[in-house]
Amino acid sequence: MLQIPAKSILICFTSLLLFFSETDAQILNDIAVEQEEIITINYIYESNRIVKSNIKTVLFHRDSWDMSPPLMVLNSNEKLKLSFDDLDADYKDYSFTIVHCDASWKPSDLRQNEYIDGYYEDYIYEFEFSNNTVVPYTHYELIFPTDDLQPLISGNYILKVFIENPDSLFFTRRFMITEQKVGIDGIIKQATSLQDRNYKQEVDFSITTSGYRIINPYQDLKVVLQQNGRWDNAITDLKPKMVVNDKLEYNYDRENVFDAGNEFRSFDIKSLTYYTEFIGRIENTNEGYQVYLKDSERKTFRIYKTADDINGQMKIKTEDYQSTETEAEYVNVHFFLPYQAPMVDAGIFIIGQLTDWNFSETSKMDYNFKRKGYEKTLLLKQGYYNYHYVLKYHGQKAGDVSFIEGNHSVTENIYTIYVYNRELGSLYDKLIGVKHISSMPE
Repeated sequence: MLQIPAKSILICFTSLLLFFSETDAQILNDIAVEQEEIITINYIYESNRIVKSNIKTVLFHRDSWDMSPPLMVLNSNEKLKLSFDDLDADYKDYSFTIVHCDASWKPSDLRQNEYIDGYYEDYIYEFEFSNNTVVPYTHYELIFPTDDLQPLISGNYILKVFIENPDSLFFTRRFMITEQKVGIDGIIKQATSLQDRNYKQEVDFSITTSGYRIINPYQDLKVVLQQNGRWDNAITDLKPKMVVNDKLEYNYDRENVFDAGNEFRSFDIKSLTYYTEFIGRIENTNEGYQVYLKDSERKTFRIYKTADDINGQMKIKTEDYQSTETEAEYVNVHFFLPYQAPMVDAGIFIIGQLTDWNFSETSKMDYNFKRKGYEKTLLLKQGYYNYHYVLKYHGQKAGDVSFIEGNHSVTENIYTIYVYNRELGSLYDKLIGVKHISSMPE
């Protein structure tokens, strides 16, 4: 009979166990990916989503103010500017349309002629080819509304960019039109609850309806609270705690509380000729520029440090050439977060404007067993970027910023209050008020 040393059996068993543990982890990860993809398909029309991989650096903001949200006042002279790059580096006949949505970002029960004045679709005419870049691309721009397509009513909208027909979708973008019919006042403070006081922030506010008739504020109004650019953890449908004459009070202790999080991580790649603070090294390879960020660290239990940031946004800019739109380079940015073992019931995501604030395959990090940590490579245009590492359990909507970044009630955050009104007999939600409030007012 063949005799196998016990030591060899132990080595083989250990190797087999390691193989199955890694394989099982990969299987679980694949299942989670499939679930995330299903969620992506279900919400494709209600979110900021890039469907085609050739589309990069989609920006949508007020014209002439690139750090502003895509929000404008109804029947005003305000304009929005949409821009994006196509890495196919050719010319395409891109078109766009808009879809009106309710306060929950589901398509409204309206016909197009009830919210669009003019044609239901229009073309994106402005384009320019990149100039002497390692990664070639075509830069497109649109000023909205156009002469041929204008929105008629306030509320939430989805802008859809496509070729030939809306089913051939390339990407979507949210924007809002407000009427500013009500006044909103609010403050951000430490949470009232003693157990949350050092870790959470409370949004107390009031709505003044002078001159605007609301029959039943408990039923006809919908209020949404948003922290920075995130929608996954938005607080929705708060009811007034008290109504006194024309003033609605929303002064709660728990219902209006957010994790305060931490200041955003950042990196600066406006120039590829020198290293900024968080850049480990820069390489110019046959596959293009490679920018390796310094290894990250978990901040969960670290003392709070103040830092200037742009609350998760990105500022596209090159200092190496004159034209950011057509001369800025695309570079592969490498992220690495040390972590001893992979999590099988959750994922780590890079969240910020650089990933559209979405929990998707674009933002999800992969576990590297050899390096013992989570890694991700993103192809990004030169600029200044903010981001967080956010934990999200499979099947849950909201991510947990505190798991990696920590929670500090003194963190500077921007909160936005949206007030919607559905009048009796109406088929859509008006946006009647928007207010931005900083947790650290000047």
